[in-house]
Amino acid sequence: MTKGPETQVLLTTLKRIAKTLKEQGVPFALSGSFAAYARGAPPSFPAHDVDFVLCEEDVGKALAALEETGMTVEEASEDWLAKARDGDTPIDLIHRPGGVPVSREMLERATPLMVESVLVPVLDATDLLVMRLRAFTEHECDFSGPLLTVRALREQADWDRVEAAVADSPYARAFLFLLRELDVIDDTD
Repeated sequence: MTKGPETQVLLTTLKRIAKTLKEQGVPFALSGSFAAYARGAPPSFPAHDVDFVLCEEDVGKALAALEETGMTVEEASEDWLAKARDGDTPIDLIHRPGGVPVSREMLERATPLMVESVLVPVLDATDLLVMRLRAFTEHECDFSGPLLTVRALREQADWDRVEAAVADSPYARAFLFLLRELDVIDDTD
């Protein structure tokens, strides 16, 4: 990964948050582009923020812990995440991606992986792909980045579970159709 100064700042924030949440006993998992990268996807940098998932009932404790370390809590206009900043670095604490609440089971499926010399629970590849596919909408339907991620993570994912989780989304179903047409996945995946 080519790490410019912006990426290094994000990685420093990622490590600070992971350390803080672990110390405070807040269950969480890394998500977004850094999770995909930690699982072997090509870098999609420069990233602009650091994304974590956690259960909604843990958001208050997580924000309080981040504030204690000098980070700033911000007002989020969305009702599915909480926002904070580490200096100028945006942090998203996502508790209801694509309208589906983060569950303890989802967090338990996360795999501890080394991210820049820190052991961080990283979202399961299936859950990561479900989140990405559920994010497709008529206004956000660019398949190029997710296609690169899926190609890298396809063998780590439970495609039956992905399909079941996104069955109500015509955009996700279209993406799955494209994956089959490109032989990225097949009906036996």
